[in-house]
Formats: sequence, C-alpha cells, structure tokens
Amino acid sequence: MSSTNEILGPHDRPSIGRWIPLSFQHVFAMFGATILVPLLTGLSTSTALFTAGTGTLLYILVTGAKVPSYLGSSFAFIPALIAIGQNYGPEYAMGGSIFAGLFYALVALIIKLAGRKWIDKVLPPVVIGSVIIVIGMSLAPTAIGEALYNNGNYSLVYGSIALVTLSVAIIATIFFRGFFNTLSILIGLVGGYIFTLIMGLIFPQYKLIDFDIVRDANWFGLPFLHTDENGKYFYMAPKFNLVAILTFVIVSIATMCEHLGDVLTTSKVVGKNFYEDPGLHRTLLGDGLATAWAALWGGPPNTTYGENIGVMAITKVYSVWVIGGAAVIAIILSFCQKFGALIQTIPTPVLGGICILLYGLIASSGLRTIVESGVDYQNKRNLTISSVIMVIGIGGGLLKFNINVGGNPFTFQLGSVALATVVGIILNLVIPPDRKVSE
Repeated sequence: MSSTNEILGPHDRPSIGRWIPLSFQHVFAMFGATILVPLLTGLSTSTALFTAGTGTLLYILVTGAKVPSYLGSSFAFIPALIAIGQNYGPEYAMGGSIFAGLFYALVALIIKLAGRKWIDKVLPPVVIGSVIIVIGMSLAPTAIGEALYNNGNYSLVYGSIALVTLSVAIIATIFFRGFFNTLSILIGLVGGYIFTLIMGLIFPQYKLIDFDIVRDANWFGLPFLHTDENGKYFYMAPKFNLVAILTFVIVSIATMCEHLGDVLTTSKVVGKNFYEDPGLHRTLLGDGLATAWAALWGGPPNTTYGENIGVMAITKVYSVWVIGGAAVIAIILSFCQKFGALIQTIPTPVLGGICILLYGLIASSGLRTIVESGVDYQNKRNLTISSVIMVIGIGGGLLKFNINVGGNPFTFQLGSVALATVVGIILNLVIPPDRKVSE
C-alpha cells in the first residue's frame, strides 16, 4: 500500500532549502518530552539530546532507512529511573537500561525466528492497556508534588505557576490546530516559564529563575561528560546488579507494547506495512540498540515518538532524510552547554504543571488501548486482570527480600510498574478464558 497524497516519501531527499526547516519541525515536536525526562530524573538534558539524536541515526541504520521514526526519551522508564537511581545510584539505572535494550534485541531475534503471533498471547490488550494506565497514574503523586509543594511545604505561588502552565498546555492541546497542536508540551513549558519570569520581576521575593548557571556555563562541551559537586567532569560508567536489571527488563515489556503501537500508527500514516518491511524484528532491534547506546553515555532509555508521527501526518512529509536531519540538529544542540544550562533553569512548578497533563495523557492512552481493542469487561477474566494490575501498580505494591549472591548480600526489590506487569502476565497465562460477569 502507498499514500496517494504524500509530499515526500520515506526515501525522498528534499532540497537543502526545505530540508532544514522540515527537520526543525521535528526538533520542536520532540524537544519538550525529550528534555522533560532527564529534568524529572536528575539526568543531563544535553546527554538526552545527544543520545536521542545518535539513537535515531542508529535506528535509521538498523531499519535500512525505511522507517521514518524519531526516538526520544521514554516516559515509561521514569519510575524505574527514579527508584533505581535513588536506591542504588544512576549508574545502576544505566546498567539496567542496557539490559532493557538487550532484551529488546532478544525479543527481536525470537520474532525473526518464530514470528510475532506469540506476543498477542503473552501481552493482550487488557494487559497492555492496564500497564500503561499504571505507568501514568503511578507518576501522579510526583506531578502534584512538583506543582504544589516547595521543599515539602504547600506553596500557593507554586500552585499558581503550575496552573498557568497547565492551562496554556491544555489550550494548545485542545484549540491549536495543525503543526502547533503537536507542540503542546513545548508551548506549555514556554508559557509557564514566561509567567514565572514576569512574576519574579513584579514580586522579587517569588523569583525562581536564576540565569547565573547560564552565564557560568561554557559555550561548547562534550554532552556525555557529567559534572560532580565540585564541578569536575567524569564519565558515568554503567554499573550492574540484579535488581536494576530485572526492573528495567520488566518495564521494557510495557515499552515494547508502546513500540508496537507506534510502528503500526506510522505504517498507517505513511501507507506502508513496516511490520513486514523492514519487519518488526528490525524496528525492535533498532529501538533496543538505541536504548542500550543511550545508557552507555548516561542518557535515558529511548522510544519511538508519537509527537513526530503527528508531524508527519500533518505535513505529509515522510522522508527518513528529514528525520535524520532532526537527529543531527539535536546532536549539535547537545554540544552547546549554555543551551543545556538554560534548560536547567526551568522551575519545578512549571514541570509539575506540564506533568499533570502529560502523565494523565499516558494513563488515558492506556484507556484508549483498552477501548479501541474492544476489551470485554463483562468477562470476569479481563475484569480481574485489570483490577489486580492497577491496584498493585498504583498502590505501590512491592516484592522485597534479602538474597546472597557469591557471598555478597543485597536486597532484591520489585515494585510498582514492574511488579504489576509481571503479575498481569502471569494472570493472563493462568486464568482460563470466557468467564462472564453474572448479570
């Protein structure tokens, strides 16, 4: 199948005069979400831009330059990045991310050898949708905490900033049309930022933005080098333990569902069956390798971006060259340290206001998955699976015990999204089908 109204197909290369602005559109579309993940998890925004850009180029290479998909920071891994980072350190989160990427590669190999029908049996829509709901809702307390609390104390100032940010983002989401509709996150961030600047000028006691960090930053630097508390540069080498590895591998099961949906949507938008050519095994492999690559440099795990699919649907430009150009622009921006420092000045309540909408959208996309798949909740089996997944995931379910490996004792811990995913898969495999809710 092929699209009849495309302006540029996947293999078409535009003239340089069109190429640059078309690529910048994709940079704007991915920018808000890509920088938000490192801001929320304590990672470097410059590193995230670098690994998103290079990861996208890697994805294009692995898929034979056939799939126009941009890869950016994954929101599904935020709970795991925060939990592992706080309990063990960000280096172990990076180690877990590497294994998540390798798990993608393993699944890609199985799909190549055995086909993809088994995925529907292990991960039906009732499990996928419920887990996605958990991902969004488990982050809700974080969003409210950033929107309303300053160092644990309720702040009306924070609340007002978050409210303005949220309102701008909602207006952009609901009322803007065309390309600007795909920029709702970025527009909300900019609106909240400007409001905070104005508030700080009128009421100096409420000044939350300090540009000293921008003034002190160098113009250029290596985005994959991090700074310690003394300002010294270091490379954050990944470290590994069983807890981090299992946590990230399990969460990656949920992100694979996201990948399947994005590839299917891209196929519909472009008018080509990417499940068949280059094949789902190639797209999964590209996504997994991009995630492992990002972790090697201290960046958050990558995923295909729906925002950029939206840009293609609006512009009818499906060129892989345009996507690659956006990746190169992101890489160039990542080397400008003043640009990275400016991003770091975004106030906490601005992030909180955006996250109220963003995390809700993640949960709502899980609901949409369930509805569009026609999941029957008159079926006790589906009702039970969803109920257990959501209570364990949102309620903070935890599996925790001490183990000893090679004479080294440590605590194994599996909770929230990861535990809910495991329980959901097990319930789906063991509960017999076709049990209706009694009328």
